[in-house]
Amino acid sequence: MSTIKVKDGTQIYYKDWGTGQPIVFHHGWPLSGDDWDAQMMFFLDHGFRVIAHDRRGHGRSTQTAYGNDMDTYAADVAELTKFLDLRNAIHVGHSTGGGEVIRYVVKYGKDRVAKAVLVSAVTPIMIKSDRNPNGIPKSVFDEIRLNTATQRAQYFKDFSIPFYGYNREGAKPSQGIRDNWWRQGMMGGIKAHYDCIKAFSETDFTDDLKSVEIPVLVLHGEDDQIVPFEISGQQAVKLLKNGKLISYPGFPHGMPTTEAATINKDILEFISENRIEVPRDKIAGIQLS
Repeated sequence: MSTIKVKDGTQIYYKDWGTGQPIVFHHGWPLSGDDWDAQMMFFLDHGFRVIAHDRRGHGRSTQTAYGNDMDTYAADVAELTKFLDLRNAIHVGHSTGGGEVIRYVVKYGKDRVAKAVLVSAVTPIMIKSDRNPNGIPKSVFDEIRLNTATQRAQYFKDFSIPFYGYNREGAKPSQGIRDNWWRQGMMGGIKAHYDCIKAFSETDFTDDLKSVEIPVLVLHGEDDQIVPFEISGQQAVKLLKNGKLISYPGFPHGMPTTEAATINKDILEFISENRIEVPRDKIAGIQLS
């Protein structure tokens, strides 16, 4: 397996395929880089270098007891991008990964990042407070914490249903997709998953969003039951200097998997302007267009 050891000794697992302009994919809670399979294959075939890492405490990375917070997540990404010497990169983040992207771009991304994409992202902030009266009450996240700590295996099986909108009328649940969600989740560490709930729900990315200079595409499903569109994507784009929003009626939180064809097409269109072309003989010969 490909890993790097960051400053505190944590091993970060990553996949790095292809050549050309790099795209770095940042996964959501409590998953792993495998959640980007549909995007990794698609963009590899379109001539990009694709990288996906497992956040600390998740997937195949070290099951950390400490450092499970957004600043540390972003610092880990900075070490990875420096190690791989990634420049002119596009960073794509789903859910918690969207927050990780914005924090990384602001703190470390200067001269390395060309564009960013936020997919069903937790930005600007999820939790309800005096400053964010329309947010989600803390009691909801306390329940997620309790279930993660005490009955994680069953809770993760149940959580995949609203994650992919499989509880909606007319939905056609895929047992394979649900099983893969559970597989990824159970690979990670329970302490890291527990701590990450605070990181994705309480971190305020308002100033980060205001500070970003590069173009940012915001993609969000209007039927997102995990990170509601009205408090996230709809608000995040208003804070960006150079943001573009595409919202999708009826799409769920896990739309990169269930609606991959649509999501991939919209990301490709956004990032293709001024892209760096790579000779076709350097690209894996998998035809997925």
